[in-house]
Amino acid sequence: MNKTEFIRAVAKRTGSTQRAAEDFIFAYQEVIREELSAGGSVDFTGFGRYYVKTRSERQGKNPSTGEVMVIPEAKVPSFKPGKILRDAVG
Repeated sequence: MNKTEFIRAVAKRTGSTQRAAEDFIFAYQEVIREELSAGGSVDFTGFGRYYVKTRSERQGKNPSTGEVMVIPEAKVPSFKPGKILRDAVG
């Protein structure tokens, strides 16, 4: 399912216009982005949790030259599915 199909499905499910559904989805994404940028997390009981994970510094290889290099520590967004979502998938 791509973004357009998702917007269409949300509009149909909520009985709203596609424009209203698109505005809602973009607002949803923006709120999550802002919360994660501030170092917080967003929890939806049963569905899942969006949070920031710190990936520690590690060694890697440059694929072109084979040179060993240090990959610095990084903060990455993560999602942990909740029980309801896990059960629905399989």
